[in-house]
Amino acid sequence: EVQLVESGGGSVQAGGSLRLSCTASGFTFDDSEMGWYRQAPGNECEPGNECELVSTIRGDGYTYYADSVKGRFTISQDNAKNTVYLQMNSLKPEDTAVYYCAADSFLFLDVPNGGSFPNGWGQGTQVTVSS
Repeated sequence: EVQLVESGGGSVQAGGSLRLSCTASGFTFDDSEMGWYRQAPGNECEPGNECELVSTIRGDGYTYYADSVKGRFTISQDNAKNTVYLQMNSLKPEDTAVYYCAADSFLFLDVPNGGSFPNGWGQGTQVTVSS
């Protein structure tokens, strides 16, 4: 069973920075993908109101970023610690969301996808950016 433990959320003013961490157990990162989704506060990730994929990183180092965060967010991995980090700089009020860590062999752009969630799904961490 894949377990993900997230940390690092909080409240900042616009222009500030936060770093999210996600540590995985029961998961081999080498041939898989880890990343972050987000959802506006008060909303669930559900059909018709899917969570947005923010960024991913694969075991081979390939990374993906949503257009809305390119140039501001950086995803990285520490294989020895089985941990993925999301460094978020120049935060904007529209980045306010609950951020979910995810892990699977492949991560889709939206969750749920076909009614399914990734094998690994974190509990979510709140990020609030005030103007």
